[in-house]
Amino acid sequence: MTDLLPLIVAKYNYWLYVILMMIGLYAMIAKNNLIKKVVGMNIFQTAIILFYVSIGYKKDATIPIIQNAHGGHDAHAAVIHAIDYINPLPHVLMLTAIVVSVATFGVAMALAVRIYQRYQTLEEDELRMRLSE
Repeated sequence: MTDLLPLIVAKYNYWLYVILMMIGLYAMIAKNNLIKKVVGMNIFQTAIILFYVSIGYKKDATIPIIQNAHGGHDAHAAVIHAIDYINPLPHVLMLTAIVVSVATFGVAMALAVRIYQRYQTLEEDELRMRLSE
């Protein structure tokens, strides 16, 4: 058990992401208000984005732009010293995920406004009763 504690402390950021994911999942499943469900979805998406950005991080690494002494790019140096560079792919993919997340949140909020204008409620149970009549 004592061997496990340093590993848990060293990876505290991953535990934070798991907690955020569980908060978002709980809000999506347990809450009856549509706004709370949408906010829970947004928290869940944010936790996933933070997780992917953190796995793209490497200690004491730099950006993957290599220049030789003459100012040009050196393809051979990239192969030799690739371990010293950060992989930009997770960061680039998460930029796309952020755009999708914001768009999804905006559309969900617009739908919630329209639902409220029509039914005067955002509670799931009341909406079900009104739609079944």
